[in-house]
Amino acid sequence: MNRKNFLRNASLAGLGLALPLPKISAATSETNKTNSCTLIPTETQGPFPLDLSANTTYYRKDIRESEKGVQLNLKLKIIGDDNCLPMQNLRVNIWHCNKDGLYSGYDNSMNKGQSGLTYLRGYQFTDANGEANFITIFPGHYSGRVTHIHFQVYVSSSYAAVSQLTFDPTAKNKVYTDNSTIYTNGTDSATLSSDNIFSDGYSLQIASLTKNATTGVYDAELEVTIKGTGTTGIGHQEKENAKNFMLGQNYPNPFYAETNILFSVVHPSEVKIELWDIAGNKVAVINRGTLPPGSYISAINMAALGLPNANYVYQIEIKNSYGIYRDCKLMTSAK
Repeated sequence: MNRKNFLRNASLAGLGLALPLPKISAATSETNKTNSCTLIPTETQGPFPLDLSANTTYYRKDIRESEKGVQLNLKLKIIGDDNCLPMQNLRVNIWHCNKDGLYSGYDNSMNKGQSGLTYLRGYQFTDANGEANFITIFPGHYSGRVTHIHFQVYVSSSYAAVSQLTFDPTAKNKVYTDNSTIYTNGTDSATLSSDNIFSDGYSLQIASLTKNATTGVYDAELEVTIKGTGTTGIGHQEKENAKNFMLGQNYPNPFYAETNILFSVVHPSEVKIELWDIAGNKVAVINRGTLPPGSYISAINMAALGLPNANYVYQIEIKNSYGIYRDCKLMTSAK
């Protein structure tokens, strides 16, 4: 299994991992906020969206490439509105402009010379805590919009939620002022109340923004609620998603040193389990050989595999007389 096939599977069959979710409705009024898990407002994709699943380059945690700017570590925590618990194994896409207000991938009168480029775009899977983490730069701004970052949350192969986040105006402009030699466009004079996206309400879309006094790196975090039911992350198994096999969530999850991957096969099948790190590198292969129909458990010991504690995507490949089938999920090895 190569990286290209793995990522294609991760974008399609590998996303059938959570309870089916309907497309969310907008929650655009400030008065709609009644508890800590109110639906994130639905926003436009913006003028420069790209289908991130169409290019395997985008499966990555660090999306900076060679773009200059102050490092921003961004965490999005996805929870379900049914019970306010984390939603794991969802694909989260983000993209935003560079320090000069330009987007990769397009070339037009307002965005010249960026066709074919891929900077500041990427996707990750949510872990057992419902969190997706990215390393990027603090975005610039351009005429007509306040500073913002686009994000999309996918469930199964269906589109679930699209929105945008922004920052406290004072904190945001301090980044520009303190780093004026990089952000030569200066401070952002646009206001949230006049912005054509955030003018109808933005309290659920302002991410925290803090600076590490030692490293100078900024950390940002936003909790995002979408339609659905979260899990405790322990012993959760999915329904059978095909006529040939079922892949369950590893148990326990998160785990310290060892966990178990649960799966079943319907027909005699060759079974292989692969582990991939969040940078898209295959780091381990476990061949189970040909197995008769039944339910199975594969114990995963991180020390035996020589792997550090981190998030990993585990993928099962089933090969039988009916074809080759794959599915994947994300597991969290905690310290």
